[in-house]
Amino acid sequence: MVLRARDGGPEMTTHDDPTDQLVSFAGLLNDGEDDPPPVDRRVRRRRRWIVAIVLLVLVALPLAAGGGYTVWALNAPLPEPVMAAEKPSVSTPGAVGIAMPTEGASALSVSGGDAYLGAGASGIWTSSGGDQARPLASISKLITALVVLDASPLSGPEDPGPTLTFSKADHDLYDEYYVQGATILAMPTGSSMSLRDALTAMLLPSASNYADAVSTWAFGSRSGFLSAARTWLDAHGMTGTTIVEPTGISARNTGTPADLITLGKLAASEPTIAAITAMPSASLGELGTVSNTNNLLGIDGITGLKTGNLGPDNYNLLYTSTLDVGIGEPLHITGVVLGVYSRDTVDSVVRAQLQSIRDGFHTVQLAEQGQQIGSLSTIWGSRAALVVASAPGILTWSDTAITVAMDVSAPTTYADGEVVGTITWTAGPNTTTADVVVSGDIEPPTEWWRLTHPGQLGGQASAGE
Repeated sequence: MVLRARDGGPEMTTHDDPTDQLVSFAGLLNDGEDDPPPVDRRVRRRRRWIVAIVLLVLVALPLAAGGGYTVWALNAPLPEPVMAAEKPSVSTPGAVGIAMPTEGASALSVSGGDAYLGAGASGIWTSSGGDQARPLASISKLITALVVLDASPLSGPEDPGPTLTFSKADHDLYDEYYVQGATILAMPTGSSMSLRDALTAMLLPSASNYADAVSTWAFGSRSGFLSAARTWLDAHGMTGTTIVEPTGISARNTGTPADLITLGKLAASEPTIAAITAMPSASLGELGTVSNTNNLLGIDGITGLKTGNLGPDNYNLLYTSTLDVGIGEPLHITGVVLGVYSRDTVDSVVRAQLQSIRDGFHTVQLAEQGQQIGSLSTIWGSRAALVVASAPGILTWSDTAITVAMDVSAPTTYADGEVVGTITWTAGPNTTTADVVVSGDIEPPTEWWRLTHPGQLGGQASAGE
């Protein structure tokens, strides 16, 4: 088609076939250059035809179809980004060992921690040295006190109870136990004392003459006391315990670690005994102030109960502790150490036991904030990460297994910070959750990419193809 300019202007010629223009355009690619060698000219000629064909597709098709391809390519739906995610791994901490003595015997019971420590922790949770009966020493006085209060109960920890008046026979006990090297307190003939104060004298400084006098007062004779003690032990299932006298001066007063855990719980649940054994010291009128032989009171939550020793290699402690380990409510621990070679060793063992329990509770770091656990990718090359939104931790005991569950779904906006799911960690009774979020933006493809990738439009291809 030839168009002529009006008013005698220059003539303008337009070709009906647009490929004429494309070929002409391709011919200009070498314009202004010196003629290359024949081989280079052939290579350049092929390149020019490739350019011409591409331009023909991009220009001739829209011209032939009234712009339909361009409109379609620029507006066709895109394949969804491909999401890949893997729940993060977590390392289980190593097992925590409970400090137990290398000599003698020990046992521990823990109440309030079954969800962490396992069912049965409130029984005998852990022990060492076997369960054979060993000399009780002055721990025997706890049994004496419980048997007496079973026969003559007090209404509460502040109830003084009945008054005891000491006879000449009671006074003579002072000398009897003095020559045996036992702990004693003055007991003048005709003096009197409340039952509560007499129990205090036998439990805090561990006065053996008071244990003998109080048990005889309650049951009329030593044999009467021993009969009552055997009945009481049987009633409480303490079949591994033998009592032949009320003070513990005899090595034939013996008990197993398991029985002593039972004894400790019974003593701690009796209000008067629990109150007395928790006192560092007490004033006993004319006798003055007496001190508790348990010098661990108030340390590591220790609240009682009774020391005992029969000389070298036979130091004992039956104790209770209210131990804060960071789980909300404190643990209630009953423990016994029997047959170690010094008081200092007993104290060291007990403190190490409680510290090892405390150390066994720890917070495990589960993931880092921003830790990548997945990705989003598109066929046009835009990418984003899936990351953990926080730095979660979980409180657990020792080597308790930690399980991981993840629930994620496809984003709706693909924008930075969009929450696409959660990760949940569980260890024992505790559960911790963190969000999974998009980090980075999925950018749309360029118009050029749309025009040059018709086969990947329409949502038919994935980023992996």
